[in-house]
Amino acid sequence: MTLILIILIIIGVGVIYYLYKKTQELRLEAERLSKEAKEVLQNNIKEAEGRKKEILLEAKDESIRLKSEAEREIKERRMEINRLEQRLLRKEENLERKLDNLEKKEEQIAQRKLQIDELKSKLENLVQERSIEIERISGLTSDEARNILLAEVEKDLDVEIANKIKEAQTKIKDESEKKSREILSLAIQRCAVDHTMESTVSVVTLPTDDMKGRIIGREGRNIRSFEAETGVELIIDDTPEAVTISSFDPIRREIARRSLDKLILDGRIHPGRIEETVEKSRKELDQEIKEYGEAVCLEMGIPNFHPEIVKLIGRLKFRTSYGQNIYQHSIEVAHLAGIMASELGLDSALSKRGGLLHDIGKAVDFEMEGSHAIIGADLARKYKENSLVVNMIAAHHAEVEPTSLEAVLVQAADAISASRPGARRESLETYIKRLENLEKIALSFDGIDKCFAIQAGREIRVIVKPDQVDDLMTQKLARDMAKRIEESLDYPGEIKVSVVREIRSVEYAK
Repeated sequence: MTLILIILIIIGVGVIYYLYKKTQELRLEAERLSKEAKEVLQNNIKEAEGRKKEILLEAKDESIRLKSEAEREIKERRMEINRLEQRLLRKEENLERKLDNLEKKEEQIAQRKLQIDELKSKLENLVQERSIEIERISGLTSDEARNILLAEVEKDLDVEIANKIKEAQTKIKDESEKKSREILSLAIQRCAVDHTMESTVSVVTLPTDDMKGRIIGREGRNIRSFEAETGVELIIDDTPEAVTISSFDPIRREIARRSLDKLILDGRIHPGRIEETVEKSRKELDQEIKEYGEAVCLEMGIPNFHPEIVKLIGRLKFRTSYGQNIYQHSIEVAHLAGIMASELGLDSALSKRGGLLHDIGKAVDFEMEGSHAIIGADLARKYKENSLVVNMIAAHHAEVEPTSLEAVLVQAADAISASRPGARRESLETYIKRLENLEKIALSFDGIDKCFAIQAGREIRVIVKPDQVDDLMTQKLARDMAKRIEESLDYPGEIKVSVVREIRSVEYAK
């Protein structure tokens, strides 16, 4: 027990000694840390004071800079105010000077007015004195002299009135002719339609030249079958990737073209397939022909046609004559006849009906002998058309006498449509030449910038150079140009000459 107690005492003394030493170390460490904290605090205070001095210096410099800028701006504002004051002073001086001049001018005007009044008074006195002197010399009063003068003027006026009456009679005659021309020209301008070139062949494009052999077939059986079914001639020559269908019958030619296109697209070409395709194309074309006929009847507002007449109208879509499509020509003649009938107070609907059917015989003239006018009249009679319409068809080429004014109008409309500029190849060149001559005549004058022939050659519009031609000169230029056109060209109706002078000012905002 004693030994254990001694050991415990020794351990307790060691622990106490250790704790004492540890306490001494902690106290020394705390003193050291406290000393370092004081040093850091003193350094921070020194740095803060230095930064404070720098900030104060910067603030002082900034205040000095702002003060100088404010002083400079104030100085500039003062200078600007001084400039404005100087300008106001100058303007006031100018206004005062102008007021002085205005007052002086008013005084001068008042003096001039007094002088004019004095001269006017003197002139009236002088005129009165002269009148008295003239009456004394002539031995006539002013009333007597006036009566003598009026008698002489009446004598001159009688001659002039007679001339005016004669001129009026001539003008009325000319105006009536001009009016009729205007009606015709108006109808032409309102109803002009396109035309197509006459042709008796159609060209079908092939995908390759090898297709020609398949179209001909073994020992030519395919081509013989095709020609037999369609009634056309199929020409296969050296033209690359193309064959030609020839026939004077446009319906057969169209059926053949459509059938060949389908056979080429399908690729199966043999007599059985050819017969089937041709029959299908024929039915399709018959349906289209009917639709064409119904469409034009609906468009023209002409009802109650026999179904066969409607088909015949549709067949005209594939018929041409002298380069003019008969379908379009018939529509144009119907419009022309209807317009002229309206202008003249006649039956417009009847005229349009006769105009639309006047060439109906051309739909079957490949199949029947005789004139297309007589064939058309027979067809119209067969399908119970009005007797006046039958006469319009038969008389439009003067093969029979017209029995109504509407028949005469259809005859005139047919002639106008066939001969209007551009309708047929024969007159197209003449029409273009006339337009060129119109523009050449206009360009031959000085000061012309541009010119255009418009309204199918019935108006020439001229644009002049504004720096060379003034407003008064434009009137003289239009008159001289019209006179030269009258002397140089032959034309139906009249040609309007419009001279335009305009000034344009152009600037660009950048």
